[in-house]
Amino acid sequence: MTILNTYLNFPGTAEEAFSFYKSVFGGEFATLMRYKDGPGCPEGGELPPELGDKILHISLPIGANMLMASDALPPLCPPVTTGSNVSLSLHPESEAEARRLFAALSEGGQVQMPFQPMFWGALFGMCADRFGILWMVNFELPKA
Repeated sequence: MTILNTYLNFPGTAEEAFSFYKSVFGGEFATLMRYKDGPGCPEGGELPPELGDKILHISLPIGANMLMASDALPPLCPPVTTGSNVSLSLHPESEAEARRLFAALSEGGQVQMPFQPMFWGALFGMCADRFGILWMVNFELPKA
């Protein structure tokens, strides 16, 4: 069974927003990772110091679902605009299903990040489908 979660992008206010959501829904963050804890800038560039404490990834369980987010800040990401600040995040049970979903959703659309191995131990890709809806596909690789 594939899990579908909501992924939000913020213009530098993810931590403030998620502190608010935590006060509303309760619970504890399942993940809180800052840019300074990640792999740095794409293509080997240096992370601007003012971005180090911004949120690379945060997640808050809400019932059986997960609300997730990041600070999408240039030069690491395109600027956040209404419409590009929400993605649907798929978590399939198998690599084959993850690859199938990514290929089908990106057909006729635009691949934003190819489906590939990532530093957190998953295969991951991002695309906009032919209707402009943003999708993330994440398949956690088995631990060795």
